[in-house]
Amino acid sequence: MRRAFYLKRIQSLIRHAGFCSLLVLAVVPFGDSQEQPFFKAEAKLVNITASVRSTAGQIIGDLTQDDFEILDDGVPQTIRFFAREAELPLSLGLIIDVSASQDKFIKQHDRDVAKFLETALRPKDDVFAVCFGNHLRLVSDGDPSVSSIIEHLKVFDKDMKRFPEIGPHEERDLGTALYDAVYYSVKEKLVKPGQRRRAILLFSDGEENSSANDLLDTIEAAQNADTLIYSIRYTQMEHGRLNARNRYGISVMHHLATQTGGGDFDALHTNLAVVFDQIGAELRSLYEIGYVPSNSHPDGTFHKVTIRCKRPDVVIRSRSGYYAR
Repeated sequence: MRRAFYLKRIQSLIRHAGFCSLLVLAVVPFGDSQEQPFFKAEAKLVNITASVRSTAGQIIGDLTQDDFEILDDGVPQTIRFFAREAELPLSLGLIIDVSASQDKFIKQHDRDVAKFLETALRPKDDVFAVCFGNHLRLVSDGDPSVSSIIEHLKVFDKDMKRFPEIGPHEERDLGTALYDAVYYSVKEKLVKPGQRRRAILLFSDGEENSSANDLLDTIEAAQNADTLIYSIRYTQMEHGRLNARNRYGISVMHHLATQTGGGDFDALHTNLAVVFDQIGAELRSLYEIGYVPSNSHPDGTFHKVTIRCKRPDVVIRSRSGYYAR
């Protein structure tokens, strides 16, 4: 009877493991009988955050677990955890490019950051801001006050060395360490326990040239932390035409967004007030889906995750997959 009770309890915990990446449970029988077996269960729970909109762009927030199907490398999986919590607080990173290619957009960055925070921020949210060129500096940390964050950004524009660096303190030959800015923001600020939605707003042109980490490292870090990246792109063109560096940056910003389940927006040709309202609404209307992969061998390979909805005429955005570590 006692063993049956613990088995049921373990099954319940696995079903409701929520946001734990690795769950290890063990039951040691009471008493000193050596005939009762030692039971150990290990389950790798993959968690996916997904947004669902109609083909016309409206958020769909009334779906149930039965409306979804999930495939891991094309193999159907059993959903073990499902939730939609509109009031779940955010852990939000604002990552702002202050390299030379963004000089003419610095004041616009500040205005757009303020516009987004005024639209989307709530008192229980955690917000940090990182400004980067070839150094990554933590400009604001954990302050939900819009006015305080903007004031810190203005102080940074005048005296950047007042603010601490994140990541390794190293010299770089060139001026835009975008990958490192995202990578170390995730690793140092967003990989924390607790049930929060994790997201990054990246204000940049994407024209990386000096990071130690590459694009795949950066995407993997964000995917493993279930962090959505929203790319807000400011591309400075010469004579009204895109050059090779511009096209490279556009590709980088697009990949960071689409591979993590976020969105990609051209700040200079988009109504950002509408975009920020959409992002804020989306961050409060996400679905959390968890499953234990039928193939959970930690061989380091990439697993493509596909989420389908049984309801017609919907668009689902989520990270593209995960690495089996």
